[in-house]
Amino acid sequence: MNDMPKTEEGWKARLTPEQYAVLREKGTDAPFAGALLHEERTGMFTCAACGQQLFASDTKFDSGSGWPSFDQALPGATKLVEDTSHGMRRTEVVCSRCGSHLGHLFNDGPTSTGNRFCINSTSLQFAEQDARDLAAYKEAHKNNPK
Repeated sequence: MNDMPKTEEGWKARLTPEQYAVLREKGTDAPFAGALLHEERTGMFTCAACGQQLFASDTKFDSGSGWPSFDQALPGATKLVEDTSHGMRRTEVVCSRCGSHLGHLFNDGPTSTGNRFCINSTSLQFAEQDARDLAAYKEAHKNNPK
């Protein structure tokens, strides 16, 4: 999607009220309620606001937290921002293309990265892909961020 809105009014017109609340107003899905929490097919998770590819399905794991969790983002797909809201110190994850709020990053992941990208289902869309296509994409982009 190259026709990203330039104003919040434009984002309101493009997104559903629920998407706008999460992606643009930094809201949070209710735990264990997200449509993509149990998604297990092979493919790519993309930003629901702008369509940028964010997470490959083979980086998703069940953290038990109630939100889709990933141990790494695609190179260059996200930006990390200090978040001191709600009296906490956290790391916010935003889409590097459109700046939309995706969720938070924690350093308590069970894999070798130690990362747990805790992402709102509302912030994501899923595109099923053949495993070979996904592997080829990751190989082509592993040393070449967008």
